[in-house]
Amino acid sequence: MITWDQVMVSTSRGTFEVFVAGEGMPVCVTHYYSAFTKRGNYFADPFAEIGKVILVNLKECGNSERIVEESELSMTDSVEDLEAIRVALGYKKWSFAGHSTGGMLGLVYGINHSDALENLIVAGAAASNEYMRSADSIYCMENRKNHRLREIFSILNSADASNERKAQAAREWTEMSLHHPEKWDEYFRIPSSGRTVQKRLDYYNQQLSLFDIRNHLHLVKTPTLVMCGRYDAQCPLAFSIEIHRLLAGSKLWIFEESNHCPHIEEPEKFREAIDHFLK
Repeated sequence: MITWDQVMVSTSRGTFEVFVAGEGMPVCVTHYYSAFTKRGNYFADPFAEIGKVILVNLKECGNSERIVEESELSMTDSVEDLEAIRVALGYKKWSFAGHSTGGMLGLVYGINHSDALENLIVAGAAASNEYMRSADSIYCMENRKNHRLREIFSILNSADASNERKAQAAREWTEMSLHHPEKWDEYFRIPSSGRTVQKRLDYYNQQLSLFDIRNHLHLVKTPTLVMCGRYDAQCPLAFSIEIHRLLAGSKLWIFEESNHCPHIEEPEKFREAIDHFLK
């Protein structure tokens, strides 16, 4: 079991709650709209086996700073917050790893501050909102699971739904993103954290129609590993291939038995991929 230590970091942009585990090269990990605790996180845990992970709660997450202006939730502002944390911790450079919207955030980080990043790892992400219009994505209305997904969102946002019903709906949403949902008990036998912060998710959804950074990816000068499951139902593989194509010199690693969560579905191969890349 990995031990995560809580650290409150005072920066020029406010105070942030981070959780630290492991030793060696510093690796920043976060997600755009998740809050973490001392339980760590399924995506972050493998990095703590090969380096020192700084798992960050962004503004409005956990015990981190609250916002004054809504724009503080933007990806650009969030990257500046990460930079402030890096400086406060005294790192000249660190690596960044992000999954899903965390990966999208990582791309923005690379565009704006490549000089601060030793390495960049982007998993199950996209460089534009085009994934929402792909029939292979459960978020597209043409996808056969989209109708049920919308029902699930209604349950999760309902003030009348019981906690039990919401938990069942959340599980069903997660199962849509697993290649082998029947392995649920095996995948999630160890407790973890990553609670959705609704305020940040709402802001993400409001701004998603403007998200397209493909024309800026040439500004990323950091060695980058792009990872994706063959059957990713949230950000389909085609969008990771696109990132790889637009990022000169990047490496692409495809997980043949995974959907959106290769770090959970193929943990040994996931560790092999990051170990090979970072070392």
